Amino acid sequence: MTMDLSIIIVNYKTKKITADCLRSIKASSDTISKEIIVVDNGSEDGSIEYLKKSFPWTKVYSSGGNLGFARGNNFGVNKAKGKYVWLLNSDTVINKSTIQTLFDLAMENNSKIASCRLKNKDQTIQPQGGYLPRLSKLAAWMWFIDDLPIINKIIKPYQQRNLDFFKADQHPGWLGGTALLIKRDLYQKMNGLDKKIFMYGEDVEFCLRASHLKIKLDYFHKPSLVHLGQASGSSRGAVLGEYKGLKYIYQKHYSIYKTIALRSLLLTGAFLRIIIFGIVLRDNTRKTIYAEAFKLA
Repeated sequence: MTMDLSIIIVNYKTKKITADCLRSIKASSDTISKEIIVVDNGSEDGSIEYLKKSFPWTKVYSSGGNLGFARGNNFGVNKAKGKYVWLLNSDTVINKSTIQTLFDLAMENNSKIASCRLKNKDQTIQPQGGYLPRLSKLAAWMWFIDDLPIINKIIKPYQQRNLDFFKADQHPGWLGGTALLIKRDLYQKMNGLDKKIFMYGEDVEFCLRASHLKIKLDYFHKPSLVHLGQASGSSRGAVLGEYKGLKYIYQKHYSIYKTIALRSLLLTGAFLRIIIFGIVLRDNTRKTIYAEAFKLA
């Protein structure tokens, strides 16, 4: 039976955090028909048994191993029956009105891909998304040009960090995979997230493919949720994952000349960060991370 919405949550050794997310969904005041699908990516910590017992109204599946974020979501969508699928990170907590408001806005605007406002635990705005990774935008990011006052409000940056941007509805080039609402038939038509990307960059790559189909993205500022995982954004895994993701995206979608140009930008960007974090700020942890990123580029 077709329903309005399928919420897809990938769990990997985060059963307590996933439980908090599920409790917030249970407390939702929406009136739409929905199903909640939890995909366990081989946690081996009793997650499946715990989640099935604690939340019998959810559909909990084992993916058979750690498939990564992209393939885990694809697995869940293949089980889904909703008109829309909502890829929702396990480390999120929604408000009572989040689902209804986001769904209503998506229906009113005939959205094919949409997301909502992300907040930190202290309720401050958490940046997400930006504009597609053209070389000019990546150069502005790697060389800190999009951090300059005034300029950062004029250009359309690859990574949008201007908090005022998120106080109004927008049509960015890409949206984060944290809470990505997608029409299921489109998701299937596009063969889902790229299974070759284990984690980081799969959302950018998906939105890039959507742009080839002339699909407009909708960011809605009114519905919101708390995302607890932003602190990991500067971690080793996040930085190296982003570098790997961009290299893969360029190898897949752009010419060899643009790919070479990208790698030059990544090299100079990593080198600048080694100097700034290592020599100026004496942050040895981040210096080490960007030294690895330099080698990876």
